[in-house]
Amino acid sequence: MPELDLPDALPVRFVFPHAPMQAVTINGGAVMRAWYDVYGLDGERREDAAGVRASQGRVEDLIAREKARGIPTARIVLAGFSQGGAIALQTGLRHAERLAGIMALSTYLPLATTLAAEASPVNRGLPIFMAHGSGDPLIPIERALASRRLLEAAGYAVEWRDYPMEHAVCAQEIADISAWLVRVLR
Repeated sequence: MPELDLPDALPVRFVFPHAPMQAVTINGGAVMRAWYDVYGLDGERREDAAGVRASQGRVEDLIAREKARGIPTARIVLAGFSQGGAIALQTGLRHAERLAGIMALSTYLPLATTLAAEASPVNRGLPIFMAHGSGDPLIPIERALASRRLLEAAGYAVEWRDYPMEHAVCAQEIADISAWLVRVLR
């Protein structure tokens, strides 16, 4: 977080939840931290809808905890990388109260076919920052771009960045994240 070099006058608290331990099919059923099961990377992706929704519930609980601490939801940004970014999108777009924004890094929109029916109208104009590596071998950039197009077609304003990297974060991305956070949390 020090690399973000956020202004001292910008009060920010970071909450870094751990994904639960669970078996991940694509990794031979090995138990590891994952927000939901991953069945395969190639071809038609079958999403673990129950796992995605369970993780959405965990994030909703964290939002409620921050509200109980006195943080207005309009000052909360949901952010995540890879599966964490998918859960940030899943939760933020459906959350019943206005949030400050969603940051989705090296990820895609899960359960996209349910978004139209489940989207929260109060978060329709929510700032969304999506960034992806052009050489990402785990989540191909085309999947992220398809998510971006779907979000834009649904009326969301997506600030998009891509970088010459794989499934990672780079220095320019950190600078772009910092600038975006300052804008949405001013």
